[in-house]
Amino acid sequence: NILRPIADITVVAPDSNRSGTSNALTLDRPLSVWQADNGFHVVNGTPSDCVHVALTAIMKEPPDLIVSGINQGQNMGDDTLYSGTVAAAMEGYLFNIPSIAFSQVERGWLHLDAAAQMALKIVMLPKLHLPKPFLLNVNIPSIPLQEMQGIKPARLGKRHMSESVIHAK
Repeated sequence: NILRPIADITVVAPDSNRSGTSNALTLDRPLSVWQADNGFHVVNGTPSDCVHVALTAIMKEPPDLIVSGINQGQNMGDDTLYSGTVAAAMEGYLFNIPSIAFSQVERGWLHLDAAAQMALKIVMLPKLHLPKPFLLNVNIPSIPLQEMQGIKPARLGKRHMSESVIHAK
């Protein structure tokens, strides 16, 4: 909704939470695609499936930008390899389309409107004229907009070692 005033928007989204699906494409069964009452397209597949279907079957022309998210919970360091949100943006990048994955640092949707406003600011940045295509992974703090202290670009880092599997009997 926050991007509607500045662009023609096509929404293609999974039918359910597909967190942690990484770059998976559904190859073992046919996908179903339908249009919801609000005009959004719904796919019974992964976020990568959604972008792939959007670009190859739904949209007549490629978009200027693909925006994925806002994801609930940060996508930082090695965890981006598991993220469906980042994977959707990566699928756009693989189609040579500039793409941005947005995530909110904390879970729970606290200050989601502020995160959406920051996402709009980032999409509108004049400096966003990066070499195309580009892929950005943006993590937005879960705080009021007036408390955000600007934008800091960074390279993807490493995180701590994964926790061990919890054994259940």
